[in-house]
Amino acid sequence: MAVYTPVSAEVLAEFLARYDVGELVSAKGIAEGVENTNYLVDTTTGRFILTLYEKRVDGGDLPYFMALLDHLAARGNPVPPAIKDRSGTAIQTLEGRPACLIKFLSGVSVSHPTSAQARAAGVAMADMHAALADFPETRANSMGVETWSPLFERCGRSLDTIAPGLYDDLGFAIDRVVGAWPQAMLDTVTIHADLFPDNVLMRGDAVSGLIDFYFACTDLRVYDLAIMHSAWAFDATGAHYDAAIGDALTAGYEQRFPLSSVEQAAFPTLASGACVRFALSRAWDWLNTPADALVTRKDPLAYVRRLSHYAPELAKRTR
Repeated sequence: MAVYTPVSAEVLAEFLARYDVGELVSAKGIAEGVENTNYLVDTTTGRFILTLYEKRVDGGDLPYFMALLDHLAARGNPVPPAIKDRSGTAIQTLEGRPACLIKFLSGVSVSHPTSAQARAAGVAMADMHAALADFPETRANSMGVETWSPLFERCGRSLDTIAPGLYDDLGFAIDRVVGAWPQAMLDTVTIHADLFPDNVLMRGDAVSGLIDFYFACTDLRVYDLAIMHSAWAFDATGAHYDAAIGDALTAGYEQRFPLSSVEQAAFPTLASGACVRFALSRAWDWLNTPADALVTRKDPLAYVRRLSHYAPELAKRTR
């Protein structure tokens, strides 16, 4: 989440008049994350999230995301579907951007999850995968393995302004991970592809919401778990691994989808791929985020450091 596009109270009130949600009481920009513009909106009938989709989200993909959320919600998963206006329309235009008014889910995103919370999150991911078994639509992964080298080259030697030698280090890691990628060996399904702790809402030790599905796509099922593992099991610097959290997350997932021997063998490569993917996207954002955007930039080196846990042979090339 972030704020790139300002929306005045007058414009927002006019927008809300399309819906049966009451009148605007207040709106506050949400600064966490980097993908879209988000506002927390309170009206006389309740609380909602307003999302304006920025450059990284293709407006043409929004029907897919809305169908995915409707599918999961209909099967009892704790996800926030978009709210339709009086004409039955979910996807709107606001300030020149595609926009949706989204159901608000209660709960908090934990920055330091406990083992119990990690286990519950693993269960929630498995339940999500099971519910998507009959989801008929597909979408290519916009940050899939084939995109890493082109994005790396677009960043170019500017990577060395983030840290000396980062261009060579990350290029070395990409070559090794892409060369070992187990695409033909594993199940392909619909995945979330971004289930960080800030995209999981908790109430105590229970999951109350899974949010921000805007990287959802068709890709390797266990890659989704690997992304989640790399996001949950390290401290913010990426230097310290918490085995209890990582093990709890995997154990929760395996209650429904036990990992086969092939999946276990592929997991370090998949998790290394997650590290490459998020190091690259964070680096791109670090180099290209507008100076006046209300947004929290995230450190790409925190994901470069994670590589040494999953791929010790890369340790000498990470920092």
